[in-house]
Formats: sequence, structure tokens, C-alpha cells
Amino acid sequence: MLLLMPHGSTLDLVQITDPHHVTPKLRRQLIDCWIAVTNSGGAAGFPFPPVLDDEVAPVADKLFGRLASGHSCLVIASFDRCLAGWVVLNRAPSPLIEHWATVNHLQTHPDYRGRGVGSALMRELQRIARDELEVEQLHLVARGGEGLEDFYKRLGWREVGRWPGALRLAPDDTRDEVLMILDPL
Repeated sequence: MLLLMPHGSTLDLVQITDPHHVTPKLRRQLIDCWIAVTNSGGAAGFPFPPVLDDEVAPVADKLFGRLASGHSCLVIASFDRCLAGWVVLNRAPSPLIEHWATVNHLQTHPDYRGRGVGSALMRELQRIARDELEVEQLHLVARGGEGLEDFYKRLGWREVGRWPGALRLAPDDTRDEVLMILDPL
């Protein structure tokens, strides 16, 4: 899907549901993005920057290896074939919770922040969840103290709970994990 962005450039959004479609070149870009996001202070799953390739690559490979049509997808955003960001949607296989899915690892490369990439990725993920997976609600967990709650609230998400003090980034820096839901889609 191509989107014309407010600054006049075109953002390309692509959904990947097969691990074999994560080419070596794309894998490298995704890992480099994850490293750049984390090392610039982003809450992207690695709490203690700086991170290096040998820390991120195995986690990324495991994540990409679990892609499966109908259950897990990766959505990437690119400007002129340069990776600008990505996000993962996971749906549990249990019939008890098959009506919802979890959003993980929303990332916008620092070079592309402020250009609507994160919002575009989340809107596309919502569309995929609703129209293709027939999911009724989306869940995510955000790190408190980063302003992420406000970002997600602008996109229609609401806070449904917190785990107070769940994350200890440093002896004097304890944060909440914020539980959020998007319902209905």
C-alpha cells in the first residue's frame, strides 16, 4: 500500500507473513533499525542501550521465524526502498483468545521520526487485524514514562491497566508497564 505523506513523499507499507520473505537485505535493515531505535532511547524491547548486532540479531531471527499467515505478520514502512519503521502483530492460536491480537515492537527509525511513520504503521496494522484476520480487539504493553500512552491514545487506544513499578531501568528509574487496548477496530 502506498500512502502520500503530509511532507509530499510516498510511504510504502508492506505486510509479510512468511519468514522466507524476510530477505537477507531486509533482515539487515530491520536489525539495524532495531539497534538505532534502541540506542537512541526508544522503548523497543532492549532496556539497556547501547545494544549491538550480536544481541539483537538472534531475537530478531526468532521473531521473524514465527511469522505465519493468519497468526503473525510483520508490517514494514519504507520511503524510496529505505526502511523507515516496522511493527509485528501476533495472534494466539488458542480458541479462547482468538478474537484478539497483540501488537509488538512498533519502531520508527530515528532518521524518519516525526513524519507519521508510526501512525501509518498502526493504522495499517489495525486494518489488517480487522479486515484480514477478523480480530475484534488489539492489545499492547507500553513502557511508562516515555510519552507512548499519549501517542497511542491519539490513535484511539485506551489504557486499561498498569503494572506499577514493573520495569527497573536503573536503581533510581522504575517505570510502569501500561496495558492498552484498541476496541472496537
